[in-house]
Amino acid sequence: MADWHTLLTRCFRTRRFRSLLLLLSACSFAWACSSDRVAGNGPGGVPANAGRIDILLTDGWRFLRSDAAGAEVPGFDDVSWANIAVPHTWNALDGQDGGSDYHRGIGWYRRPLAVPSDMVGRRAYLQFDAANTVADVYLNGVLLGQHRGGFSAFRVDATAALVEGENVLAVKVDNSAVPDVSPLVADFTFFGGLYRDVHLLVTDNLHVDVSDHAASGAYLRTGNVSASSADFSARVRVANSGPTAEDAEVVVSVLDAGGSEVTRFSTQVAVPSSEVAEVTLGGNIENPHLWDGRSDPYLYTARVQTLRDGVVTDTITQPLGFRSFSIDADGGFTLNGRALDLHGVNRHQDRLDKGWAIGNAEHDEDMALIREMGATAIRLAHYQQAQYFYDLCDREGMLVWAEIPLVDAITDSQAFTDNTRQQLIELIRQSHNHPSIMLWGIGNEQRTDDDATNTLLAELGALAVSEDDSRLSSYAHCCGRDTSTLTSHAAVVGYNYYFGWYMGNYDQVGLWADTLHRAQPALRFSLSEYGAGASVSQHQDPPLQPAPTALFHPEEYQSALHEATWQQLAARPFVWGKYVWNMFDFASDTRNEGDAPGRNDKGLISYDRVTKKDAFYWYKANWSEEPLVYITSRRFNPRTTPSIDVKVYSNLETVTLTVNGASLPAQTSANHIFRWAAVPLELGDNQVQALGNAAGNTVTATDSVSWRRE
Repeated sequence: MADWHTLLTRCFRTRRFRSLLLLLSACSFAWACSSDRVAGNGPGGVPANAGRIDILLTDGWRFLRSDAAGAEVPGFDDVSWANIAVPHTWNALDGQDGGSDYHRGIGWYRRPLAVPSDMVGRRAYLQFDAANTVADVYLNGVLLGQHRGGFSAFRVDATAALVEGENVLAVKVDNSAVPDVSPLVADFTFFGGLYRDVHLLVTDNLHVDVSDHAASGAYLRTGNVSASSADFSARVRVANSGPTAEDAEVVVSVLDAGGSEVTRFSTQVAVPSSEVAEVTLGGNIENPHLWDGRSDPYLYTARVQTLRDGVVTDTITQPLGFRSFSIDADGGFTLNGRALDLHGVNRHQDRLDKGWAIGNAEHDEDMALIREMGATAIRLAHYQQAQYFYDLCDREGMLVWAEIPLVDAITDSQAFTDNTRQQLIELIRQSHNHPSIMLWGIGNEQRTDDDATNTLLAELGALAVSEDDSRLSSYAHCCGRDTSTLTSHAAVVGYNYYFGWYMGNYDQVGLWADTLHRAQPALRFSLSEYGAGASVSQHQDPPLQPAPTALFHPEEYQSALHEATWQQLAARPFVWGKYVWNMFDFASDTRNEGDAPGRNDKGLISYDRVTKKDAFYWYKANWSEEPLVYITSRRFNPRTTPSIDVKVYSNLETVTLTVNGASLPAQTSANHIFRWAAVPLELGDNQVQALGNAAGNTVTATDSVSWRRE
């Protein structure tokens, strides 16, 4: 592909090639569809259906990690630039190695586009699923628009600038610190670049609106949900980009999980030229199959179509789930009228040696690991994440806390307020139809409880309600008093409290929760972050509490903290959500602690997703129904003492331990922790096996470890 790009770029500058390009343009367009792939559902769920084409612009890009005067001009010489594919970040390596010195500045991307004649007269849009942080988009030297904010999708209208035949797309991206774009600072690396997909969308003049903050243009709503009936409505924005008024038909079909039509609704609407008209249609759905979290995440599909004289001009599909939920200050969270314990993890999106430039395979793997552990909820911190991951949450029945990147600090300016409002609107509208989302997070860990910060949070809380009053607003608090004014602007609050790590000791969690609940009985609160660092190469028995900034973070201490914390939380249903920080180690280039500079090592799984730490299996023993036996401290090897204590996590009734063929007495446990004290080890290799049994020996599980004594 790189050679093709070089040839095409050079040929663009030759007159002889122009006639050949026009002759081959249709072939080039077909090649683009096959090479870059026709996209599935992206932000707004735009499939390759009637009237709309969505092409991923994956390959054929040139990249320069610096500014370059004139790089937006079609004839600019980019032959010496690097050949790359999108998604891409320029911080994949320097953003994860520590030193707080990763590149924050400008990067340029360029790509040719060949457009056939059959696209003339249609609408063309360029969609960027994310670009961090500020992106300027040029087509054939024309500035199509600028987007400020690194996590939401955005679209620009390319119709007027696009020409038949040769085109050149150029994008300048800048991940420098910007005083009017949130986040200003945060404890994670701000990876620069086009780190999610780029699309070319082609639509009819009459289409479901694509210009409403890059959202779907169709906003679904359910109400009065029960097993016998539910209300359903769809607010559809119909765009007419043509020169004359249009009389459009709008059809919304509800399809079951097998694709069969359950019901449909239709209406007529007159749409003036170059305007958007809104219609709302819907009705009652009898005996809906409920979306019921992990136990039964049943999904319908809403298919929305626009028609002209009976001919379909556009089609989009959106996920649809019928569910109800509530949060009570005493009883905690309920889904469809039944109590559901929300326990799970926070998730960052980056990967070792990839940064934020990941694809569906990485999202799939992350979800599989979260599902394996038995989580019921995910807080997607601290920013809007890929729409594909929200799709996964819908399909897997995960309950989602989605939030904007208002982290640590603000700028007291109208420009900052406007941008933060923009990012919240983009999050809500682009993600509006995901049944998995329960909470819209308006901020995280503001460090200053002043008038400016409270004014902004109050405005964001009100905005969340006005945009979507079917969900709850949330805020994650860390600094100052439990009842700080900062906690008063959202419907529910989470506390990012690290007992046993940054504050106090891990036996204080229950006392804190009880004291707060008694003092504020109407407060609906969660523990939105808790945890400890752990390096899988560092071990200690018995573990002592390390300094958070130390270069020694023994894995055993993380396990001890999570054991104690979870047992206290599990006994307190009024703490409506419990979110471990973090599911995976992640990059924070300012850090130097544990065994890896540039790493926040509080994950339950290593940054490369290869090693599941002991604490992962602690939660699996508590949360998962899959039979489990797991011997802890397996990486604490070799050993130097003649005997060791052995600890096993299991969700089975009894566990038997065998050491070098000799069986030790079976153990039972009321808390999933099984212990054998002073287990002797021979010099050399020792084979240790654990066998777990359920009642009646109907279910068993085993695990084994080899420890060497030196």
